[in-house]
Amino acid sequence: MKRFSTSVSLLIILGVIYWSFADLKPSLKTSKSIAETDFSIDNALNHLKKISKEAHYVGSKEHKKVQNYIVSELQKMGFQTEIQTQTALNKKWFAATTAENIIAKLKGTGSKKALMLLTHYDSNPHSSLGASDAGSGVVTILEGLRAFIAKNETQKNDIVVLISDAEELGLLGAQAFVDAHSWAKDIGLILNFEARGSGGPSYMLMETNGKNNKLLCEFLATKPNFPAANSLMYSIYKELPNDTDLTIFRENANINGLNFAFIGDHFDYHTAQDSFDRMDRTSLLHQADYFATSLNYFSNSDLTDLHSDEDFVYVNFPFIKLITYPFSWVFPMVAFCGILFLFLLFFGISLNKIDLKGILKGFIPFLISLILCSGISFGLWKLLLIIHPQYNDILHGFTYNGYHYIIAFVFLNLWLLFTIYKRTATEEKTTNLLIAPILFWLILNFLISNFLKGAGFFIIPLICALLILIIEIFLNLKEKSKRILYTILSIPTLYIFAPLIKIFPVGLGLKMLFVSAVFIVLIFGLMMLSFHQKKSFWTQKWSGFLALLFFGIATYNSGFSIDNKKPNSLVYVQNSDDKTAYFGTYDTTLDTYTKQIFTGDFTPGGIEDATTKSKYNTRFNSTKKTVYKGISSSKIYTELDTIIGEKRFLELTLVPKRKVNKLEFITKNSLTLHQFKVNDVLVNNGKKYRLKNGTFLVYHLGNSDTEVTLSFAVNVIEKLEVIVNEISYDLLVNKNFNLKPRSLEMMPMPFVTNDAIIITKKLDL
Repeated sequence: MKRFSTSVSLLIILGVIYWSFADLKPSLKTSKSIAETDFSIDNALNHLKKISKEAHYVGSKEHKKVQNYIVSELQKMGFQTEIQTQTALNKKWFAATTAENIIAKLKGTGSKKALMLLTHYDSNPHSSLGASDAGSGVVTILEGLRAFIAKNETQKNDIVVLISDAEELGLLGAQAFVDAHSWAKDIGLILNFEARGSGGPSYMLMETNGKNNKLLCEFLATKPNFPAANSLMYSIYKELPNDTDLTIFRENANINGLNFAFIGDHFDYHTAQDSFDRMDRTSLLHQADYFATSLNYFSNSDLTDLHSDEDFVYVNFPFIKLITYPFSWVFPMVAFCGILFLFLLFFGISLNKIDLKGILKGFIPFLISLILCSGISFGLWKLLLIIHPQYNDILHGFTYNGYHYIIAFVFLNLWLLFTIYKRTATEEKTTNLLIAPILFWLILNFLISNFLKGAGFFIIPLICALLILIIEIFLNLKEKSKRILYTILSIPTLYIFAPLIKIFPVGLGLKMLFVSAVFIVLIFGLMMLSFHQKKSFWTQKWSGFLALLFFGIATYNSGFSIDNKKPNSLVYVQNSDDKTAYFGTYDTTLDTYTKQIFTGDFTPGGIEDATTKSKYNTRFNSTKKTVYKGISSSKIYTELDTIIGEKRFLELTLVPKRKVNKLEFITKNSLTLHQFKVNDVLVNNGKKYRLKNGTFLVYHLGNSDTEVTLSFAVNVIEKLEVIVNEISYDLLVNKNFNLKPRSLEMMPMPFVTNDAIIITKKLDL
């Protein structure tokens, strides 16, 4: 009978885990378009196939083709379109370009605040095809608008469409709109469609300078069919430096917004494999569901005041989609649980259901599990990076076999838990084993109530465990029924936390597997009476077997293939001052592509002043001296150099002599720039621009850029020592080189300057 109850409990657990993931996004089977006013996945995919044929980063020929296609499709729907061409700068990213935003408006009958539909059409330099990021957003808006207009109903609010440019370079299209477009002041709410991978559920994240109550209530009023959201992500997102277009609108214009972004299959993010074929169709349908429900509601609702003075906890919950309650409830709920816990301890000891000695002994397996599971998960991943050094070349940290590793680590931690409790938990009164986890969760929730209230839903598993403890203390149920009952009571715990165990290593890299291990230990502790077996531990054996099986599968799939390409890199660096040249590579493991240069003697490490800014501050792993090619660099004209009082005023114009994609300016000393302008646009609103040594401007040349002009003033006593790196993405096609192309199992490494010629020289100032 015990074997039966364990089997039933296991089936319930597996069913709830499946349910928790199935509720997060739609399936293709239930999403056929049957009417003209429905979103058509086929129409959307037709758009996507056309705009994701080639990389279309700012300044590329394909970028202009994608722009023209989007404009044409909007005009077919009757929109009057505008291309806003505007130099924009982002001080935080030290980035600038001349952005070309695509803008349109659908007039409403009212005169209140407008709704903005937002995404971006540029792909990440220089090799990403941009199908998911953010081609999925573009086609969601195009096809969603077509279906909306087909209803032939006039909405109350104006709908502003902004398909921004240069998001990947530093949110520069959004910056240009906020800084220079007259419609910016009319916006009341923004819906932004994004992606940080090529699949998975789309999560809703709010952007607000205030609290979330009104935004959350309005989001729920749209009645999304598959809301995927939680306030833990909201709280963490508010504390971290963010990097979506919505951030610019919130920070610079105090406009609230909702981000909708999917982050699964993170291994495709910003790579040449972010392609039409690899994008998850159900993720696109999830975006379409958000779009349709949100547009139908917000196009007719009052958007004049969505600022709140109260925050709410929210999380996905069985049957009701999202459970919500105010932050102000978090501490009282913790206090109530604390009092209830003390009450149960008193009666449990009085009724001889638990005892102090057994409770203290119950801390041993729990604390050992917490330390060992998190420590082994952390250390084992470090060991795997040594065994498989090629993983280090996947810079965002989520490998192609990452899902196999997540499953393997889950079963490894379960095996550890079963083993530890089998060897250390010899209590006759198994209820004693529940006390340590409950106390830990109580302390954790107390800390949350003070420092991270967005995680206030962590109280729900604690409440479930206290209900189990109440039954153990006050009711004398038969053993055969208790295990199943306790598993049923733990359904909310499993439903909430199963997706969290997956999302941390997927979104933040496999280095976060130890966080998943902590969650597993904490959940296992609260579900102890569902899992614990005094004699037969077949679950332990199966966990061990499945851990080995999935580690074996992950190892078998640890290499690269045509479908899972190896990222690699080559860069040519020419120093025009000392007439030297080097090849550099960021790769940890060399392959046939990089070995055509890096054979024989080469030097570990980078080249001073030639490592350009990148997302992860990645430096060259190896360099090798090579032939100086004497490639022409930009012509630099000094338009102004004069001293007035204690300040020196300069104006410089750089005119490229070849196709250049970006210019990076580096100062060797600390500087204070006054009235710093790029193409006559003020940096930092004309305020003093204080610089430490290092990069102070990365200018990406757009399609309309033929030259770049910098003007500024410095104190006379300040020494000017500025280096400019001139970067082009033409290493593989430049006639000065004869490099063998990559094999089909390789692709350019993302997040770094790659396939590039870098010409570095000091400015004569």
